[in-house]
Amino acid sequence: MKVPENLTPERQDEFWMQHALELANKAEQLGEVPVGAVLVADGELIAEGWNQVITTNDPTAHAEVVALRNAGRALENYRLVNTTLYVTLEPCPMCAGALVHSRVARVVFAAPDPRTGAAGSVFNLLQAPQLNHQCQITSAVLQNLCADKIRQFFKRRRQEQKQAKLDSSQNS
Repeated sequence: MKVPENLTPERQDEFWMQHALELANKAEQLGEVPVGAVLVADGELIAEGWNQVITTNDPTAHAEVVALRNAGRALENYRLVNTTLYVTLEPCPMCAGALVHSRVARVVFAAPDPRTGAAGSVFNLLQAPQLNHQCQITSAVLQNLCADKIRQFFKRRRQEQKQAKLDSSQNS
């Protein structure tokens, strides 16, 4: 997959974030938190991932880490220099650490994460001067679409849990 050449840089970001949002839909269909990630170099898709922590029983299988693993295999290199990662939710500290260690040049995210965001909301590990690599950050690309998807997911999950408790108490 390649980005159409006539797009402005802002439209290219939206193009790739839209693809990440489609991957978030895959995660949601599996019962995972709907987060998708896409790794791109020179306008071309290198790898992608979506949350798979529940389906794989792997606490590290966040969308970003899955995309990084797939990219490392595809490029046969653990260094992912001159790449951009697009992700629908601000990376957590684990994912931010992986992005720094893999030398991703730029991280573009949609929705901020006010609880665990490590690209400026709670921490800014991606640009910590103490580390040997810093990532450029672009935020709020398709923010409303991605934030609404996550909000609706957790709203549904809370309703399902409430209903399950109600059903459980009625059956007792």
